[in-house]
Amino acid sequence: MLTKIHETIDELYPEMIEIRRYLHQYPEVSFEEFKTAQYIADFYEELGIPYEKNVGGNGVIATLKGGKPGKTVALRADFDALAIQDEKDVPYKSKNPGVMHACGHDGHTATLLVLAKVMKKYQDELEGTIVFLHQHAEEETPGGAISIVGSGKLDDVDAVFGNHLWATSTLGNIETRKGVFMAGTDRFEITILGQGGHGAYPHQTKDAIVIGAEVVSQLQNIISRRIDPLKTAVITVGKFHAGTTFNIIANKATLVGTVRYLDPEIQRVVKKEMEQVVKGICIANNADYELNYSEGYPPVMNHEEETDLVFEACNQIPEVKNAINVAPQMGGEDFAHYLNIKPGAFFFTGAKKEGHNYPHHHPMFDIDEKAMPIAAKMLIGAYFAYQEKNN
Repeated sequence: MLTKIHETIDELYPEMIEIRRYLHQYPEVSFEEFKTAQYIADFYEELGIPYEKNVGGNGVIATLKGGKPGKTVALRADFDALAIQDEKDVPYKSKNPGVMHACGHDGHTATLLVLAKVMKKYQDELEGTIVFLHQHAEEETPGGAISIVGSGKLDDVDAVFGNHLWATSTLGNIETRKGVFMAGTDRFEITILGQGGHGAYPHQTKDAIVIGAEVVSQLQNIISRRIDPLKTAVITVGKFHAGTTFNIIANKATLVGTVRYLDPEIQRVVKKEMEQVVKGICIANNADYELNYSEGYPPVMNHEEETDLVFEACNQIPEVKNAINVAPQMGGEDFAHYLNIKPGAFFFTGAKKEGHNYPHHHPMFDIDEKAMPIAAKMLIGAYFAYQEKNN
């Protein structure tokens, strides 16, 4: 049956492109994906597959119960976009100013919708139950996954698999690994409270910019001098806001950034050391500070047996040229929340567009759409491999 399913996926590839390009033109940012969620719900309504809307927010879950007994497996696609202006010169360019699908979630959604249409044709022959999990708000913490988990709608699921179209990896590659695959992602905001004054008389002030600059520099010493060199972490200050004009010393500076880690113990060390660094510098400069540290997504921890099933699925797909056991990635994903409660695995499907070398979250981002049917075959392949192993 798997061969027939693959053939049907290929037959519906034009529809997959059509859906993806439509969604690309009408993106919606995290927690505001109302029209996209309705589009997904309408698709399942037309297919005659039972679904639920507003799961954990804007999530949509459809359930296809096969004609034969078996396990219940969720296949997940996210569908939110980013607050980025689309700068590509293509017919399917975003029509929503300042918003674009710059991470491939439109492709994830098109992949899963068409896969659902394919599997509806084979429902009577299907073992077990497929849960088509369409998740909102992957890009913005607290994310949609944690609220979907909290809704209880996945309580009866036996396993979960997810795919990310990876625009920096060659078409035909499948990449994943057992254990920690993607980093935990936290956010911090540091406010330096100094004392402003005239630019000509710095001795009468507590310069928040100078203090903030020292904080930025010394935070990097946490990585180089407080973390075991055989472990890894990232501290990035992505925003530094201070001052009003050229001749006024700022009395306040705000630093906003992210911490990435693979080991929860490293997260604990970074949090502790960050407080010490900021506190020490401010004491030395007779300034005050506020530090707000927010824990975000935990690391993506792939389960061993389910990761083996992903690699097994690769063997059934001629378009997969390389199945690669990769090093952990410092990017984050709230798919981690599903893996904290259910067995499963997350993988990358190579989607690099030839001659188009732009990374995720870039205004020129795009994918090779031929990756979508490969992703669909991988997801259903993992589903069948799980059924075979566990029935």
